[in-house]
Amino acid sequence: MEYKDLLNMVKNKAQGWLSESYDTETRAQVQALLHKEDPSDLIEAFYKDLEFGTGGLRGIMGVGTNRMNIYTVGAATQGFANYLKKEFENVNPVKVVIGYDCRNNSRRFAEVSADIFSANGVKVYLFDALRPTPEISYAIRSLGCQGGIILTASHNPKEYNGYKAYWKDGAQMIAPHDRNTIAEVNKIRSASEIRFDGNKALIELLGEDLDRQYIGALTGISLSPEAIRRHRDMKIVYTPIHGTGVHIVPETLKAFGFRHIIHVPEQDVVSGDFPSVASPNPEDAAALALAVEKAKETGAELVLATDPDGDRVGVAVQNNASEWILLNGHQTALLLVYYLVTQRGAAGQMQGKGYIVKTIVTTEVIRSIAESHGVEIYDVYTGFKWIADRIQKNEGKKVYLGGGEESYGFLCEDFVRDKDGVSACAILAEIAAWAKDRGQTVFQLLQTIYATYGYSREAGLSVVKKGKSGAEAIEAMMKNYRDNPPLEIAGSKVAFIYDYARLQGYSCLDKEVLTLDMPTTSNVLQYLTEDKTKISIRPSGTEPKIKFYCEVHLPIHGVEEIPEAERIAGEKIEQIKVALGIS
Repeated sequence: MEYKDLLNMVKNKAQGWLSESYDTETRAQVQALLHKEDPSDLIEAFYKDLEFGTGGLRGIMGVGTNRMNIYTVGAATQGFANYLKKEFENVNPVKVVIGYDCRNNSRRFAEVSADIFSANGVKVYLFDALRPTPEISYAIRSLGCQGGIILTASHNPKEYNGYKAYWKDGAQMIAPHDRNTIAEVNKIRSASEIRFDGNKALIELLGEDLDRQYIGALTGISLSPEAIRRHRDMKIVYTPIHGTGVHIVPETLKAFGFRHIIHVPEQDVVSGDFPSVASPNPEDAAALALAVEKAKETGAELVLATDPDGDRVGVAVQNNASEWILLNGHQTALLLVYYLVTQRGAAGQMQGKGYIVKTIVTTEVIRSIAESHGVEIYDVYTGFKWIADRIQKNEGKKVYLGGGEESYGFLCEDFVRDKDGVSACAILAEIAAWAKDRGQTVFQLLQTIYATYGYSREAGLSVVKKGKSGAEAIEAMMKNYRDNPPLEIAGSKVAFIYDYARLQGYSCLDKEVLTLDMPTTSNVLQYLTEDKTKISIRPSGTEPKIKFYCEVHLPIHGVEEIPEAERIAGEKIEQIKVALGIS
């Protein structure tokens, strides 16, 4: 589209937001954008409509069709309500759960959504205060609802908010329900079509009773209560990074039997401004810095953190030199998979039907662990809705042991259908107690896993490209990687190329074209080399960036070989950056 045409289209869309259907404040803000000499902000606010990605609706807060506000949230809710009523026309009333996190406007968006659902005759269970994402998933299933939403932008910067939509199984929506909901949302062309006039008689608040039920269910997945009893005074530092885990994670740890939970007071402050961190992301060392300092002060043995909506977990442990280090998402998943597979197997809970789920970008060492214990493993796309989809397909046939992704998300139980940072914190603390029973630290347990199943080192790299021009640049980069794949990466020939957008693979060795068995297409490209290096490239579904996932494998024969393997792997990752042009 030519710039002049784009600007005219944007202005026309903005003019529609000046009608009486929009509140006075919104109209004033749109008018200000229209009068600005530089139209860049106007274009960014209106050049497209927010769409569902791997994490649902997510964007910067502000006025416009490409921003999070009561009208884009309202359109999503109205469309979702319309679809739920069509799909469950024989259910009266249709029921939904609504939750929200600590972000600015999350409570307001949740209350507006409750009004819209109820105005459409939908029964609403609205949490009375902020709650973690996994509890919303649990509540949908527990209360027999047909759907639900949570207002959250997970670990994004403070300018963002988001909207995750869930189906009756407590999982984020996939086809056809996501597409059908979007179709319903797209039918809504004006705020006048959104029913904001809530029916308070159809809105019921959820509180501590549901919390106790959720925590009670989580305690049922404990595998080593005797180890916890022996080490119940183990010091654990926990931080919610200003978010939803502030009460429920410490309460869950205590319910598991841990008695010495150490808080980080500065980060117990619930705030959408995230005052103690630049980014509320448990992947970032800076976000855990205060918790690590608290661990040093108190002599703690484990640091746990959850992101603002409580679905992802960050972990810090001490290495053999007593230095505090952060585990990456692959390492956390390795520990959880190893523990769940070995201990549930020892408890006779697998019945020969156990399985693990991981995403295609998560470490392949998980495959080695699963296969060595006779456990089936499934690869799915990034986005926890695909792990939930596999659980749904296997329900009643096989035994779910656990599933995770490299982005710090894991699910230990099957009565929740989204990643669960609450249960992950509890089981990781249990792993620390279990390892201590065996004379090991968590770090030493991880080294033992590497020595047994092979060493891997992973690096997640991102190139940020903001706005419309950024989206176009990312599209051009993906096209170039497809059309001009490297023949060699870090000294090893490329053996396979997997293009999930075409569901097609290619063997560079025997020139054979392969068909990829996945439920739908996804804009992901993978290179696999002869030395088992795996590189995955995809645009983010929730952020303005293109992501690169690098995994290097090295065979080792003992823990003593890990330092040299780390050095070699680090060099190879630098070579990969050069090969991909992102150094």
